[in-house]
Amino acid sequence: MNINLLSFNVSIGKKKPRTIKGYKPADSACPFCAVDKLVDIIDTDGSIILLKNKYQVIENSYQLVLIENDVCHSDIPDYTPEHLYKLMHFALSHWVDMVNSGKYEVTILFKNFGPFSGGTITHPHMQIVGFPELQPELMFDPAEFAGITAFSSDGIEVNMATRPHVAFTEINIIATEAAYPAGTNFIKGYQQHQPGHKIILPETRSINTMADMIQQTITFLQEIHPSPSFSYNLFFYLYDGRIHLKVMPRFPTSPLFIGYNIHFTSTNIQDLATRLTTHLTTHI
Repeated sequence: MNINLLSFNVSIGKKKPRTIKGYKPADSACPFCAVDKLVDIIDTDGSIILLKNKYQVIENSYQLVLIENDVCHSDIPDYTPEHLYKLMHFALSHWVDMVNSGKYEVTILFKNFGPFSGGTITHPHMQIVGFPELQPELMFDPAEFAGITAFSSDGIEVNMATRPHVAFTEINIIATEAAYPAGTNFIKGYQQHQPGHKIILPETRSINTMADMIQQTITFLQEIHPSPSFSYNLFFYLYDGRIHLKVMPRFPTSPLFIGYNIHFTSTNIQDLATRLTTHLTTHI
């Protein structure tokens, strides 16, 4: 099996602060609350801050942190539409700018939330990471974006994944060609960039609708997985030159997936898709 393999710098990783409950020790002061002490800031928009990650733990990569706001114990479901839209435009613009720089074979945008998400900091943030040597075709399987359609608006579609990347209630949010300006030239396949070609963003209205869908999808997952340890990831992808997004609830991962690469879907997936349709139709 071909894989993308990188080195994790353990000596740097040991120095990372930890504020998520469950980590030992989890008594670090939040580094993102001390705005006056932040360095290597690249851009800001109000309380949104993009900066170089102080802890470059992944070898042969360039890591950025995007601080979402100045309220430490908050998350996307709490955001006003104004802040939500501003955040999504800011994040997508900087992600695509890194893609279009041509410096990296793969550039990723993702978010951790909660103790099972793989993150260490409670303060709401995303990460943008550029990898100069990874193979994009090994990052994901396009079949994982297929699913039972739950909602569609402004060229953005939501589905309940029928072939989840890991397991159960994964939700895909996909920008179709209708979300982009007329005449957009799309790169086909896994490749993120080509010489002389620039990835462009969907129309403003479509990005706003995508932001609404992200917010309400997370709210839906919180309702069906009520737990103080509720966790999820947002994973953004570029495929066929268009934005694809996974909203992935996180739990202790099945040993059958970890040990044997056996994926699971749920027996009530159609019911969940119907409930998701009702939720999104009601709230968007």
